[in-house]
Amino acid sequence: MKKVRDMKKIHLRDLKGYRASDGTYWGVDVQVPGYSSAIVVFHHPDGRTARKDRYATLNWPGTEASQVTVTLDRATVQALLTDAVIARLFNQSVLIGGGFPAFSPA
Repeated sequence: MKKVRDMKKIHLRDLKGYRASDGTYWGVDVQVPGYSSAIVVFHHPDGRTARKDRYATLNWPGTEASQVTVTLDRATVQALLTDAVIARLFNQSVLIGGGFPAFSPA
């Protein structure tokens, strides 16, 4: 069985990069592709927690979106992610963590 550390290295090779206007370099990943949309996750470079990560929904523009029995291929969705599309999605993205504390004070 592979160690989680090794699996993460393999996964990081699949990420695209995006530099935000504040200079932060985000890793861009496609997750949960469906038949008409996919979740695009922006991984914060801090890496200590996923609470700083962001996500946006990409609605698929192709004709495949009307075929509910077919799931979009992750690589196909990644190929659609040009710099302009990534910038638009980043501007529409929201925090995964929501900014709330992980635990309420006792």
